[in-house]
Amino acid sequence: MRDCASKQWERASPALSCTALGHARVARIRFAPLQCRPTVPAGEVVIFNMKLALWQTVGFPGDVAANLAALEATAQAASAAGAALLLCPECWLCGYHIGAAVTALAEPHDGASARRIAEIARRSRIAIAYGYAERDGDTGRIHNAAQVIGADGTVLSRYRKTHLFGPDERATYQPGSCFEPPFEFGGFKIGLLICYDVEFPEAVRSLALMQADLILIPTALTAEYGAVPQFIVPARSVENQVYIAYCNHAGVENGMRFLGGSCLTGLDGRALAAAGAADALLVAEISQRERRAAAGTYPYRSDRRPQLYGLLATEVEWLAHGSD
Repeated sequence: MRDCASKQWERASPALSCTALGHARVARIRFAPLQCRPTVPAGEVVIFNMKLALWQTVGFPGDVAANLAALEATAQAASAAGAALLLCPECWLCGYHIGAAVTALAEPHDGASARRIAEIARRSRIAIAYGYAERDGDTGRIHNAAQVIGADGTVLSRYRKTHLFGPDERATYQPGSCFEPPFEFGGFKIGLLICYDVEFPEAVRSLALMQADLILIPTALTAEYGAVPQFIVPARSVENQVYIAYCNHAGVENGMRFLGGSCLTGLDGRALAAAGAADALLVAEISQRERRAAAGTYPYRSDRRPQLYGLLATEVEWLAHGSD
C-alpha cells in the first residue's frame, strides 16, 4: 500500500480529524479502504489523490545538524500518516532570522545537507520540500531558495525567491530571475514560490498558466501579517484554481515572532488543514477529481481575456491617491 501513496485512486469522501503525534497536532484524513491497482486498463480515466504534510516548527536557528535530526523524525511521522510529500518552512535549514550567520551557513544545492535530506527521504519513503540559504557554486552569491527531493533521493525541482521582502532580505540575498515550470509528482503538476511571492497575483497566475495544480510555499511570516493566510492565500487558490500549501515557522526566532497559521487551501478557498501558532504537523489530502469539478464553478482560467492585461507586464510608476 505505501508504494502507491503518491498515486492513489479516488475513494470515499474523507472525514477530517485531529490527533496528537508526539508534541505536534496532526490534521489527519480518515478514508474508506483503498485498493491500489498496479496497471491502468486502456481507456480508463485515472483520478489521483495525494496526501501532503506541512511541518510548522520553531526549529533550531543556526543549528543545521539539529534541524536535520528533527527532520528525520518528522519525515518518518509524516510518512506513517500516509503523506507522499513533506513541506518545511522558508529558510528552515539554517533559520530565517539569523543575521550575518547566514553567510557561513549557506550551502550549494547539492551540498552536504542536500545529500543528508536525500538519505532521509529515501529512508522515510517521502518527498521533502524545504527552504534554505543557497550559495551559488559559480558566483558565490546567496539566494533564498527552496528545493524538492523525491522519495528516491533525486532532485525534483529548485527555485530561488523572486520577490525579496524588506531591507534585510535585500541586503542578504540575490533575487531569483524566473519562475520554475511545475514538476510532475503523484499525478499533479506542482509549482514553487516562497513567502512574499504569493502576495503578488502575477506570481501565482504565472504558475497557474504553466498548468500548476498545486503550489508549495515555504514562508517566514510574522505576526502582523495575518491577512496573508486569512485572505490572500485563499483568494489565490480560488482565482487560479490551485491548491496552495503555505508552511510557516512557529514561535520566536532571535526576537522575531512568527505567526504560525500554516494552511493547505482548497479550490474554494477553504482550509483543508490549518495550524494555530504552535509547532504542528498538518496532513491533508488533495484530489484531482475535486480540482476538475471546481473548474466548472470557478472558470477563471478559461474565461481570461489576456488581450486586456498588457499593463500587467509593464513597468509603471505607482501614484499615491490624494497626493499633491
